[in-house]
Amino acid sequence: MASETACRPSVRRTSMMQAFRIWDVNQKTFYMRNNQLVAGYLQGSNTKLEEKIDVAPVEPHAVLLGIHGKKLCLACVKVGDEIQLQLEEVNITDLNKTTEQNKRYTFIRSDSGPITTFESAAYPGWFLCTALEADQPVSLTNEPLEDIRGTRFYFQQD
Repeated sequence: MASETACRPSVRRTSMMQAFRIWDVNQKTFYMRNNQLVAGYLQGSNTKLEEKIDVAPVEPHAVLLGIHGKKLCLACVKVGDEIQLQLEEVNITDLNKTTEQNKRYTFIRSDSGPITTFESAAYPGWFLCTALEADQPVSLTNEPLEDIRGTRFYFQQD
């Protein structure tokens, strides 16, 4: 008796880009204001302003982050003596995930239960963060345990 085995192409989930909702532990969501990514409390008709984040895995815990539906990626750059988060006009799908020059777009994703943190691959010790006050720019901090910045996020596939 012959047995039949269904042949399916091997699909690696780690190589697929997916859209996610992201909000900090204080319930502030990401949205765009004056071409800048900010975090705030969106209610009522303003909830449609929420920006989804495109995530393209590089390695098991390394990801590229972009604004869904836009050609904008989050980048960690050094400006003078400061490490800053910038939105750069680049399509996330155009980035070569293995080159050193694209390391500024790469974040190390760490999950602890439902909470996620994002550490810069280019600048270890610098984390994606939100200010405690609403409607402030999303930025980076090298003091992830301080109470003045939020570095812990909920991250849910859209």
